[in-house]
Amino acid sequence: MVIAIGFEGSANKLGIGIIEDGKVLSNIRRTYITPPGEGFLPRDTAKHHQANILTVLDEALKKSGVSPQQIDCVCYTKGPGMGAPLVSVAVVARTVAQLWGKPLVAVNHCIGHIEMGRLITGATNPTVLYVSGGNTQVIAYSNKRYRIFGETIDIAIGNCLDRFARVLKISNDPSPGYNIEQMAKRGKKFIELPYTVKGMDVSFSGISSYIESIAGEKLADGSCTPEDLCFSMQETLFAMLVEITERAMAHCRSAEVLIVGGVGCNKRLQEMMGQMCDERGAKLYATDERFCIDNGVMIAQAGWEMFRAGITTPMSETWCTQRYRTDEVEVVWRDD
Repeated sequence: MVIAIGFEGSANKLGIGIIEDGKVLSNIRRTYITPPGEGFLPRDTAKHHQANILTVLDEALKKSGVSPQQIDCVCYTKGPGMGAPLVSVAVVARTVAQLWGKPLVAVNHCIGHIEMGRLITGATNPTVLYVSGGNTQVIAYSNKRYRIFGETIDIAIGNCLDRFARVLKISNDPSPGYNIEQMAKRGKKFIELPYTVKGMDVSFSGISSYIESIAGEKLADGSCTPEDLCFSMQETLFAMLVEITERAMAHCRSAEVLIVGGVGCNKRLQEMMGQMCDERGAKLYATDERFCIDNGVMIAQAGWEMFRAGITTPMSETWCTQRYRTDEVEVVWRDD
């Protein structure tokens, strides 16, 4: 029996979760929400995490019914992510590890998403589409690494959607992507937008710049509605993702797709990916907002896997990094 606690704070979500041998004991989260038309800055996000983290920690411990003495390892997000928020949370993880006398495990944020997705859905060896505010990657496991088969060559899909939401002054509560999804359901007219797939990679900066340049004029002359723009944006972006995911599946001869990351909550993306999987005789796996959106228990789960495989992080190496690629991590806990 191994109990792990995970600390996550790489962006605007602050989360702490506790897991025991695959059973989620607690998963507490707070979100830093800014006014419509604004993004979140690293310094302000870090202040939010600093102001809330002890409360979240207390709630996570109470919800789990676990005492610090029962916890076997303290896991935290090493990266990638925003520097100031990452460090703010890592400082607390290091502190409690020393106070409780527990070993530390530094976790790659992307690996946390993948391992949590595998645990919750039961997917065995899927092609993974990882889509979030800061990352867009198509990943498959091979020879002790999660290999990146395709990715964005500029901005992430979540960043693209966030910028689009700021153009239309869409609310950030609970998230820009969720509100775009709801508006897209009422869209009736498809506006052709730039579609940029380059081999296994995608580009979102062009579509972002284009829609920023045309949105005001099209809305002013009544040629479309905000809902039409949301609908068109989603359809175009998600079609690009489905294309590169299918190409990776064909290369890997995979019969499973797992969608992880905050954008993976989108029901339309799941629907489009599901149609592609049905046509290929494959199976789609996805999770809901409890585990798709950044959370602490996903860090605990990845750390749990690492700890059981004999991996811990010396205090001198418990630093954070804004750049930490998925394929940098040796996945020693998988035998397949």
